[in-house]
Amino acid sequence: MTTEPETTDPFDEHRGLLFATAYRMLGTVSDAEDIVQDAWLAWNKADRSEVRHPKAYLVRTVTNLSLNRLTSAQATREEYVGPWLPEPLLTEPDVAQERELAESVSTAMLVVLESLSPVERAVFVLREVFGYSHAEIAGFLDRPEPAVRQISHRARKHVAERRHRYDSDTTERERITQRFLSACAGGDLNTVLELLAPDVTAWSDGGGKVTAGRRPLYGADHVGRFLIGVMSKPSMAGIAVTAAVINGELGVLALVDGEPIGSLTYDLEDGLMRNIRIQVNPDKLAGLRR
Repeated sequence: MTTEPETTDPFDEHRGLLFATAYRMLGTVSDAEDIVQDAWLAWNKADRSEVRHPKAYLVRTVTNLSLNRLTSAQATREEYVGPWLPEPLLTEPDVAQERELAESVSTAMLVVLESLSPVERAVFVLREVFGYSHAEIAGFLDRPEPAVRQISHRARKHVAERRHRYDSDTTERERITQRFLSACAGGDLNTVLELLAPDVTAWSDGGGKVTAGRRPLYGADHVGRFLIGVMSKPSMAGIAVTAAVINGELGVLALVDGEPIGSLTYDLEDGLMRNIRIQVNPDKLAGLRR
């Protein structure tokens, strides 16, 4: 007696790709998970006999669902309380070794992608991150290929103008992160100041749900005193602060009884920390759960 070999559902096979696409387009873990779920519902309603290329069908579905979500999200973000930052995502250590993949999901890149229009962002992600051809993207978006080429060129130029190449030395980043953690734990302001770039900027995203700065902080002295002040609060007594790979780069994770309550990511340049982004909005911490 023989049995037919089990076949993998194309949706399960490509689930990781679908989430990665939605997350890079939206910058939010919760929205990306919703999009993947909606895509699953659409997939299960589809007439499979009419789907010749399941992967392309699924990517097209996720792309268009993400476009719709991103367009509506822009209006919501205009009313957001304080700075809006992307949702952080714990990533495997080996992701950080794949530089191109790490850069495409880094907090710095997600912030740059926020400055693109929804369609520009979709085209950029599909073309520059996942390597789809202009013809394939045109099919996903139901747009003429020449128009997609123009959008791709415009988006790539826009990103290049705003994208800064920061240090990618993982050993140096580990040294800086550990020194930063030790200095904050010990209330060592002088060491923290040594680690910060003179023109460092810090953003805090609390979304109006928890206490956080509603405006960016500028300069090493202001940022350093703010960080030491936060770490020295009595409410920090039961909080475990540790290094973790977040969005492809080593950052800082804060936990209470194993549950995330915040994260800190930063850009590293010439051995100094700059562009510090602190995420404490409880609605945006799902991606930090191990």
